[in-house]
Amino acid sequence: MRTRRFGKTGRDVSDIGFGAAPIGLLETEQRQVANILDALLAEGVDLIDTAAGYRGSEEAIGKAVGHRRDEFTLVTKCGTSGAAADDEAWTPAAIAESVDRSLRRLRTDVLDVVLLHSCPIEVLERGDSLQALVAARDAGKIRFAGFSGDNQTARYAATLPDVAVIETSVNICDQANIDAVLPAARKHDVGVIAKRPIANAAWKGRSRQPGFYADYADPYAARLERMRVTPADLGFDADPDEAWPEIAIRFVLSFPDVHTAIIGTTNAAHAKKNLAAAAKGPLPPNAVERLRAAFRQAEADAGETWKGLT
Repeated sequence: MRTRRFGKTGRDVSDIGFGAAPIGLLETEQRQVANILDALLAEGVDLIDTAAGYRGSEEAIGKAVGHRRDEFTLVTKCGTSGAAADDEAWTPAAIAESVDRSLRRLRTDVLDVVLLHSCPIEVLERGDSLQALVAARDAGKIRFAGFSGDNQTARYAATLPDVAVIETSVNICDQANIDAVLPAARKHDVGVIAKRPIANAAWKGRSRQPGFYADYADPYAARLERMRVTPADLGFDADPDEAWPEIAIRFVLSFPDVHTAIIGTTNAAHAKKNLAAAAKGPLPPNAVERLRAAFRQAEADAGETWKGLT
């Protein structure tokens, strides 16, 4: 498993991490969660990403691998769960409560990274939400604070001294943050987690997507159709359903400012296929440029700006 330096955290993390939204939102059986996480840890995956808002995810991770806590970097998010209304979710009290709840659910004494979960830029500018994470850091409850989101808000977050990690959308169908966020993260030595690296399997469209993935897939599927690029155009002669996941993963890993790409799955066999794809390394530069050019042309043809999807 390849590793990359995780920005100012000073840690090295595997270039593929585990995204835990599906195991919570799809209500995955506990034994299956344990099988997936045990298999990934055995392969060298050492970053697990979850959130207070991913129903049941934190609890499942705590039960499955809480006893192996020293083997992975643990990332969670706060600000959008619990009983608080949306306008109350970003108060210092709500964030402090979320941190304490995550510690209990994940069965740990310290959270490596806690991210503000897609808060508006006005919240970041106000400052008290981030300071609540700083207070948790100073109290030894978390090690690093950060932000999960996209576009202008993520770019601004990357400039804040107390932000050590950014999680943002980067994939073949979501390229805005490559230009909008990654340079700011590099300048300020911020660790970068790429979310949705396989573009919600956009090549499948809605009809072949399970559960909540169908809604997530729609905008990416529309973009990919407009991009008019095929695996064959990129030098891949495999069946598209086999080629696209590899292309997608290797595209994201072609950007050195991405330190880890989190892939969510409830299937251990699929997870191992993703790791095998990542092991092949970045795409050839001409394939990366072909995908970048296709995105830019499709965006221009659509007559709109394709922002990062939160």
